Amino acid sequence: MIKAVIIDDEVNAQDLLEKTLLRYFPNKFNIVEKCHSVDSGVQAIRQYEPDLVFLDIQMPEKNGFELFKYFEAINFEVIFTTAYNQFAIKAIKRSALDYLLKPINHLDLAEAIKRFECKNEGSTAQKKLSLLLENLNVNDQKVSKIAFPTVEGFELIHSNQILYCKAESNYCCIKKIDGITRTATKTLKYVEEILPAGAFIRIHKSFVINLNFVVRYHKANKEVELTNGEKLPVSFRKEEDFLNAILQNH
Repeated sequence: MIKAVIIDDEVNAQDLLEKTLLRYFPNKFNIVEKCHSVDSGVQAIRQYEPDLVFLDIQMPEKNGFELFKYFEAINFEVIFTTAYNQFAIKAIKRSALDYLLKPINHLDLAEAIKRFECKNEGSTAQKKLSLLLENLNVNDQKVSKIAFPTVEGFELIHSNQILYCKAESNYCCIKKIDGITRTATKTLKYVEEILPAGAFIRIHKSFVINLNFVVRYHKANKEVELTNGEKLPVSFRKEEDFLNAILQNH
């Protein structure tokens, strides 16, 4: 069974999550403790050493992210729960971590648990949570590393190493400036949302490019040329946004 701790200041939210887990995943979870604060959560984690922690982000005294400063090593996986806070969600996505929006849907919960069962490794959690805390402390334009989910796990890539991203069905190919291509197990839309908005722009339904590596634009052919010599199509609908972004970026 999966040993789990629920940390949420709202008793109703705790009970709803517990009931959903027991109803849709019978005999799979052992909820060893339900906590209403970061401090009580820290005590429960130290006492029970859970496999998984459901952690609310917004709590009155300390927010959920403060929990990690009490542990030298993170030996548990985390699924964040939140009702809002777009900035936090973006940082969580960039760290290849899971989150659930309240009220929690059992289908979303099932997907998160499926991913947990595939990646249940403490060292992986440590790396991703370290990246999350790093991303929370910088603004959008200074994000250094992003964790992209892959078939094997995840890959850390500096955003300034990305030349462009290309849609490949439900996956996304990430072309780096060193010529290496990595495949993320996410859609181009998902990847576009976690890239720094000022540096990256969608130029076509299949391409998001890094504006810092644009060499020239061929208006007649509606093609953008990048520093590696590749030419990518610019769709008619995206042309104006692309040209405006180039002017603002330079």
